[in-house]
Amino acid sequence: MTGGSPAGLTGRPEVLNGPFTTRQLLRLDEALRLADSSTGLTFSIYVGDLEEPGRTYAEKLHGQLADPANTVLIALSPNQRVLEIVTGGEARRRLPDRAAKLAALSMAAAFGGGDLAGGLVSGLAQLADHAGKH
Repeated sequence: MTGGSPAGLTGRPEVLNGPFTTRQLLRLDEALRLADSSTGLTFSIYVGDLEEPGRTYAEKLHGQLADPANTVLIALSPNQRVLEIVTGGEARRRLPDRAAKLAALSMAAAFGGGDLAGGLVSGLAQLADHAGKH
């Protein structure tokens, strides 16, 4: 799912059987749009299994996005209990690792309570707030 449109998910039948309801997908789409428009960065979400090692696979996914330098990818594998946040070079200037780790801790707490969508929405808001206005 990429900010503005769920480009990473559109047209893929497994989305219909995914972990989110239509309402949750709309909330995630709106959170992505807000994060993108308020920061000038592009935020993307990937939910699914990550090949091992998870960090390397998340970085590979990030590199395949349209503008990796200005993109923040949240890669979540609920089945593997793995969360990775990958920032491009330009995005990292505004979102240091410490900010990403704080957002990850907050998201993990929500995920532990079974709220995947709420955790992602909250994490996006935290990352966008830290990145600031463009």
